[in-house]
Amino acid sequence: MLFFMVRTCTKCKNSIPDNEQLGIVAEKYPTCNKCWAEWKEYQIMVMNEMKLDMSMSDHRKLLKKHEKIFVGVLSAEGEIIDYSNEDNRNPEKPPGD
Repeated sequence: MLFFMVRTCTKCKNSIPDNEQLGIVAEKYPTCNKCWAEWKEYQIMVMNEMKLDMSMSDHRKLLKKHEKIFVGVLSAEGEIIDYSNEDNRNPEKPPGD
């Protein structure tokens, strides 16, 4: 028996088609290609606004934190959101409410 796991974008909460190839990092979350493209544009603004230097480890970590917040797997307060808990999957209410 084959089971297919439906991938749901952590950002927009839409399902990701099985045939949609995601980038290596986007696949980890997973984040659909549309939302990932939005992040790629947004990250440039974050780097410019915060004057981040990607040669510095702490700046790369800060950008990674903003990436996780953007795609919806980390709250702005820094708490990791557990999407294995069904209660946290409702896009209408913030996790923890």
